Amino acid sequence: MSVTVRPARAEDVPLIFENIGYWASQGRMLVRPMQNIFENLRDFFVAEVDDGSGPRFAGNGAMHILWGDIAEVRGLAVAPDVRARGVGRALVEACEHEARRVGIPLLFAWTYEVEFFERCGFTLIDKTRDLHPRVWSECLRCPFYVGCNENGVVKRMDGVPTPHNLPEPPPAQVPPGIR
Repeated sequence: MSVTVRPARAEDVPLIFENIGYWASQGRMLVRPMQNIFENLRDFFVAEVDDGSGPRFAGNGAMHILWGDIAEVRGLAVAPDVRARGVGRALVEACEHEARRVGIPLLFAWTYEVEFFERCGFTLIDKTRDLHPRVWSECLRCPFYVGCNENGVVKRMDGVPTPHNLPEPPPAQVPPGIR
């Protein structure tokens, strides 16, 4: 079975929405409204597998730029029937490739799947101390803003320097009980 990853297209949105919805219903990730997927379509990648009968949808993931020095891997979900076959890793690698292409030196993710991200070279961080201010700005829209139980992981992109001309990000509103 071969895995290929490509940029998402508008026709993929219903499958992405359904896949994220499945895992959200299992309590493994946050639901994403379909409108949000359309609005951020350029961030998304789609994985397809081919077992000889033609390519079929296998998963999705996105790289969303938060500031000039950090991007979030989000919406990462592998179709249940193709788990543990390299699909998730291939999607993360696509996000890493895109981060390198645009000069983003740090990738971040909120996750319940820490071990998976650690196998991809990410490191678990202490979200009470080690988060970039732009990460919290995204959290304001989350229904679990207060009482967040996800884990933060980061990965530095080797060979990608931090841009020198970045302005300071705006201050962040940090959830109660974090700092």
